[in-house]
Amino acid sequence: MNISVIIPTYNRKETLSRALESVFEQTFEPFEILIIDDGSDDGTQEWIRENYPLVKYIYQDNAGVSNARNNAIRISKGEWIALLDSDDEWLPDKLKNQVRLINNNPSYKFCHTNEIWIRDGVRVNQMKKHQKYGGQIFEHCLDICRISPSSSLIKKSVFEEIGFFDETLKVCEDYDLWLRIAARYPVLFLDQPLIKKYGGHSDQLSKVLKGIEQYRIQSLEKIILSNILTKYQKNKAKDMLLYKLNIYGGGLEKRKKTKEIDKNKKKIQYWSTIS
Repeated sequence: MNISVIIPTYNRKETLSRALESVFEQTFEPFEILIIDDGSDDGTQEWIRENYPLVKYIYQDNAGVSNARNNAIRISKGEWIALLDSDDEWLPDKLKNQVRLINNNPSYKFCHTNEIWIRDGVRVNQMKKHQKYGGQIFEHCLDICRISPSSSLIKKSVFEEIGFFDETLKVCEDYDLWLRIAARYPVLFLDQPLIKKYGGHSDQLSKVLKGIEQYRIQSLEKIILSNILTKYQKNKAKDMLLYKLNIYGGGLEKRKKTKEIDKNKKKIQYWSTIS
């Protein structure tokens, strides 16, 4: 199996070393490793070329993580794509165990794993609401993002069939993609913690930006209006959208955002009448 490892980065030279070393320590050797540098100005380019000459390094002007991932996916030569965020790391058997599972289930095109969470240097337990699933998981993907990009292994043809990361989303671009994938394909889940996912640092996107729920609402609206959902999936997505709009509206009421409140109420009214 040919696997292209794609690591987007932006001014993360310190954590990038940890991520790269975890790839080199894999017991299954990937076909290629691509660093897509989204406009770093911290010396990343020189550091990579000096310390990791075998890595394919690509520089681009800053355009966001989704644009960086998409460009790297298009450039990649492997049949499968393994994503790794530059602040995360893989355990040594991550790829080997996923490849074994896929080889035993050759009809599947997507596989993800469980994970270890590290926040501010301390291991924390996942809450029940973050439980992960395999199989037909579309319904389970509607409330929150349950799949870490760093745990995913995706057949490249999937992107040609359902599209790439949505570059208009500042956050939740992974949630948006997983919805589209789970609507079309069954998913393999390897219930082993095979990545370390780090959080708490100041440049973490989900921490920097407020109002993350509005981006999930945007993704739900988009997929409902698409033609890829079954009637059952569409109804489930609409139910979740209305739930989130009401929760979001409550937050607007507390903050007395008059214009946004009126707009949100109109959305609720509109989606309540759509069958």
